Amino acid sequence: MSNLFSLQGRVALVTGGSRGIGRMIAAGFLAHGAARVYISARKAEACNATAKALSKWGDCVSIPADVSSVAGAQALAAEIGRRESQLDILVNNAGAAWGAPYAEFPESGWDKVVDLNLKTPFFLTQALTPSLKAGASAAHPSKVINIASIDGISVNPQETYSYAASKAGLIHLTRRMALHLVKEHIVVSAIAPGAFASDMNRAARDEAERVAQRIPSQRIGVDDDMAGAAIYLASRAGDYVVGSCLVVDGGVSMARGD
Repeated sequence: MSNLFSLQGRVALVTGGSRGIGRMIAAGFLAHGAARVYISARKAEACNATAKALSKWGDCVSIPADVSSVAGAQALAAEIGRRESQLDILVNNAGAAWGAPYAEFPESGWDKVVDLNLKTPFFLTQALTPSLKAGASAAHPSKVINIASIDGISVNPQETYSYAASKAGLIHLTRRMALHLVKEHIVVSAIAPGAFASDMNRAARDEAERVAQRIPSQRIGVDDDMAGAAIYLASRAGDYVVGSCLVVDGGVSMARGD
């Protein structure tokens, strides 16, 4: 069973890996035996600092990058290609959110969020497909994990229109990409997190007890909850999980509207 969930020898890239959910996943991969984990983030100082901190668990490498444009995604893919002969795991985690009243919601808030949350996972995966194919086989497929959100599954009362739309779109995009890429021995799946402490979810970070009252499990998610889900999908244990979205939310998406 230890081999079933092992990441021994695997090379991973986690976008948005300097903080929050991306950092949780990167740390989990390293602690579970990944040979090397690359993290990318727009802010170089934060990305470098996180890589240094995570290096106590294994080989963590910072590649500061802005992947909000196709050119930026292709540049990151090219850098990975220069450094590695193959990529075993890609976690599309980099994301953004924007809230504003319906009548005032700006185009800038729409484009920023949809570009990073929905366009980037497609074009970064497209650019990295040769690296993902390089070491993939039926017995050892490469993995792509898209980080969605429960806001793409059930309706959040907050007016985050572009965020909800982008995450719902990402869940369906995961299915469409999965059907195509599984033929190349690349398994695509998604995770829909609920409340985890992060800069994006400041309520969970700063008011954990209050937020927990709305969650059936009566707590917010912790690092191991997210790392465990990602390790499952990234390892041999998740090889037959194609196009699915794993909800990791303590039951809150089922309870919304009660």
